[in-house]
Amino acid sequence: MKALIFENKIIEIAESDFPVSPEMTWVDCDDTVKVGYTYSDGNFIAPPEPDPLTYTELRASQYPSIGEQLDMQYWDAVNGTTTWKDAIAQVKADNPKPE
Repeated sequence: MKALIFENKIIEIAESDFPVSPEMTWVDCDDTVKVGYTYSDGNFIAPPEPDPLTYTELRASQYPSIGEQLDMQYWDAVNGTTTWKDAIAQVKADNPKPE
């Protein structure tokens, strides 16, 4: 495998090299190297792990979009169902508030 390096970042992984701009360099690598790694002093460095989502971010990411929620509320009103309340309750049950 070959890693294409530009400004010390891996921007491409390929089976073999191909012509590139002089600012870029091909370096041999194994299959553990990924795009986004850094290359420094002959070493491939994985990017740091992102911080885990906070409780608020996690719960917010699980809710349906506002448009979907409004659609659920409309059809609940028309059909006498509880789809919206059930969806929101499920998100809250799956992501309880920390104590």
